[in-house]
Amino acid sequence: MAVGTASPALAAPATEQRAGPVRGMRTDQEWEYFLAGQDLIWKRLPRTWYEGPFLGNGLLGSIAYAEPGENALRFTVHHSEVQDHRPQFGNEWGVARLPVGNLVLTPVGTITGADLRLDLWNAEISGMITTDRGTLRLRALVHNDRTLLVVTVRPSKGEEGFRWEFRPSPAISPRIVREDPPKTFPPNPPPVTRQEDGLTVVTQALYAGGQTATAHRERRRGRERTFLLGVAHSHPATDAEQRVTAAVRRAAALPATALRRTHRDWWHRFYRKSFLSVPDQLLQSFYWIQLYKLGSAARASAPVMATTGPWLEPTPWPSVWWNLNAQLEYWPVYGSNHLELDAIPRTLAENTDILIGALREPYRHDSAGLRRSTDAQCDDAGFVGVPGVGDPEVGDLPWALHNVWLTYRHTLDRRVLEDVLYPLLRRSTNYYLHFLTTGADGRLHLPKTFSPEYGSAPDCNYDLALIRWSCATLLETVRLLKRSDPLESRWREVLEKLTDHPVDEKGFMVGAGVPFAKSHRHYSHLLAVYPLHLINWDQPEHRDLIARSLQHWIGFEGALRGYSFTGAASIAAQMGRGDEALRHLRELVARFIQPNTMYYEAGPVIETPLSGAMTLHDMVCQSWGGTVRIFPGVPAEWADVTLHDFRTEGAFLVSAVRRGGATRWVRVREAGAPPGRIAGEREHCRVRHSIAGPVTVSGVGGPAPVWRELGGGEVELELGRRAQAVIHPAGTRPDLTVEPVRITRPAEPWGLPPLGPTGGVTPVDLAAHFDNDAITTEMFFGDGDFDGTGRTYPMAQLPQTGRTTDDQITFSFANGSEGSKNNVVAAGQRVAVEPGSYARLHVLGSGDTGNVTVPAVLSYADGTAATVPVRLTGWLSGPAYGETEAVRTSQIHTRGGPVGTKSAIFHQRVPVDPGRRLVSVTLGRPSGTARAHVFALSLEAATG
Repeated sequence: MAVGTASPALAAPATEQRAGPVRGMRTDQEWEYFLAGQDLIWKRLPRTWYEGPFLGNGLLGSIAYAEPGENALRFTVHHSEVQDHRPQFGNEWGVARLPVGNLVLTPVGTITGADLRLDLWNAEISGMITTDRGTLRLRALVHNDRTLLVVTVRPSKGEEGFRWEFRPSPAISPRIVREDPPKTFPPNPPPVTRQEDGLTVVTQALYAGGQTATAHRERRRGRERTFLLGVAHSHPATDAEQRVTAAVRRAAALPATALRRTHRDWWHRFYRKSFLSVPDQLLQSFYWIQLYKLGSAARASAPVMATTGPWLEPTPWPSVWWNLNAQLEYWPVYGSNHLELDAIPRTLAENTDILIGALREPYRHDSAGLRRSTDAQCDDAGFVGVPGVGDPEVGDLPWALHNVWLTYRHTLDRRVLEDVLYPLLRRSTNYYLHFLTTGADGRLHLPKTFSPEYGSAPDCNYDLALIRWSCATLLETVRLLKRSDPLESRWREVLEKLTDHPVDEKGFMVGAGVPFAKSHRHYSHLLAVYPLHLINWDQPEHRDLIARSLQHWIGFEGALRGYSFTGAASIAAQMGRGDEALRHLRELVARFIQPNTMYYEAGPVIETPLSGAMTLHDMVCQSWGGTVRIFPGVPAEWADVTLHDFRTEGAFLVSAVRRGGATRWVRVREAGAPPGRIAGEREHCRVRHSIAGPVTVSGVGGPAPVWRELGGGEVELELGRRAQAVIHPAGTRPDLTVEPVRITRPAEPWGLPPLGPTGGVTPVDLAAHFDNDAITTEMFFGDGDFDGTGRTYPMAQLPQTGRTTDDQITFSFANGSEGSKNNVVAAGQRVAVEPGSYARLHVLGSGDTGNVTVPAVLSYADGTAATVPVRLTGWLSGPAYGETEAVRTSQIHTRGGPVGTKSAIFHQRVPVDPGRRLVSVTLGRPSGTARAHVFALSLEAATG
């Protein structure tokens, strides 16, 4: 269907009224200046995957952070094609992504500081590492089209002897962080390193055939040293070594300036495809970092993004997940006008035989399915479940095909519709049709299926929504393709007779007889509302149901995660509740997004920040249901917003400017015809413009198009090929200037600020002393042990961002990946602090099997020391020593699962002598059997 249907009412003839061209954001200088304001900045050395600057080109990915346990800087080296090829062992082991290795830069002296910048405009890391022997000035990039990591270092005189080393990683699934591989799983052989004409070549043969090869060399020019490293993967062929050595040699023959120029050219063109500016600096920069992340992680020709993107780390999720992750990862490509990054249509089309083979044999003749998690070729062991048997998750293929439909709607490319969507959606719908039965009520019902990731139910809302969407979309598809299909009558029957969505007084249920009765991160039961829009806010009869359902789900704390809040914000934006959408988005950022805008959930995953970019899209422009909606979910505090060349359904590019709380103008232009576009699919564009009062329409570069007032703040435009028009208040001449808006909510840049005082409080870095894992996820209870019996705090109910605040005191807080250490068991550790005069030591901690007293020794610069008691209450009790409960949870985790027992981490305060300079704190071992766990320390400055 077109965006907008021709209406005879209130037609306005074309006139000669014209608007001038859109101006602004055209020069390199404008873009460089704007994006510099969004750059990430590090004033200390990053230590982890979710702290460091990242580079990528859809294939090769690298993140820079401190080499664990060493005085060195690591550049991770990973490649999205590198995987195992033994599907019989499943996605977690047999077809898992495999690590490649790490490039380690070891200085001569001890690292004392860092000042790094991720330059978005040029897609480069630049900056300086400081040591006690000098400095290392560095710049690094992953070349856009050469799959090459290029790191250039200019050392000061004292650092001329720094060393490079590439360290290959064992070719074993990152899943090993959680469990050992299957006993019957033969290991891959060790890598082989050799020298060849100035190159170092590392070849990793695979047990299943094929190989991964890495080649690198150093190039010197005066004091400057450049390291070039490439990676290639082949299966079943063994030509990766040949390809990567040739690629590195070709690159090494070029001057560094030539490599940088071609790399930058691609990125400069990339950013110019669309523009968005909002007055909230933290969210504006977050958005542009997500576009950079997409450009680094995805290409239409590259493997579909796994859960970590190309930046592989130890993780329980080493593959592609299709019950939400992949869909969310790619949603931002549509509005941002970056379809060149969209790998899902090609991936599904190329692997149709695997999708058919994912079903049991009786269904393969006419159906297809997608397993929950697979490699980039949709392969895995086992089969998609059978409805009514066990806990079958069968909706992942139609949900992935919804992304394909969005690709078609935003491009109107007939090839996507005819060659990908139609044949695969027909097959995925057939699989449902095998199991629909007529009940005593005369309605069609579905046996028990699985709602990701809640549980199973008959008439599962997740699947009912996908069945309705599939049948309606198939009917629309055959209409567009002007063909008949013998199943059309069956699709219509399903739409007429399919049972209603199960609901109760709290809103959408999981399915028939299964209420939504526990906290849950996934909005699978709300799929009909978002993103399918089958039940939507434009239908007044459904508004109460939508509002009740949203509030019941997002108000149910305990297991909510980052993408819970992006989904809630997008639904609120559909409802026109911009303030509520902004509140959910800020909740996402405050609780879950890490310093480099990455995210973790038991392990590194990237879908949630990318879906946060989609939430911003939903707030500024929506185009579902045949109508383009301008600024539908913009909060009141965003008085100014600029949107330019935002791609909508119907293949239109929309620009709009909001100033002083009012929409000033909206420009719509036809985006250009793809090969074989379907006739009649572009002529009409219906726009809900958000302009108060009477409007008119002017042409740009030609006469105004025919347009119609539809009432309710909507107009319909008739746009010919490449035509464009401006909607603006009647009687005005719009100023079509596109430029960044004024920031009204400033923020510090993303990255890592100095770990110095903040508002008179200095957080202490405890990471080097962590020796206990007290935190587990709701997905795996086997890695932590807080109290010696395997019990732990629940990750989802603890602070997530690396910082937390209690009683206006800021603490660093570690709640990282599964299996990581996150607290200190007090046993005599001497913790150095920033020397200074302090009034109080603030402690976050708790006892495990009971109350404890830590004999803490405060050491001063004059050589004196004082022992002070730090009293901490046991984690399952209320505060016994005057502490506050900095963190309170409603459950704890045991080896067998969650238990509804409350727990806490307490905030205790200890006086410090402000007349002397404190230099260290020693955490003495308590007497008795209970242990003291210290999660964080902060020092409050003396005043006066």
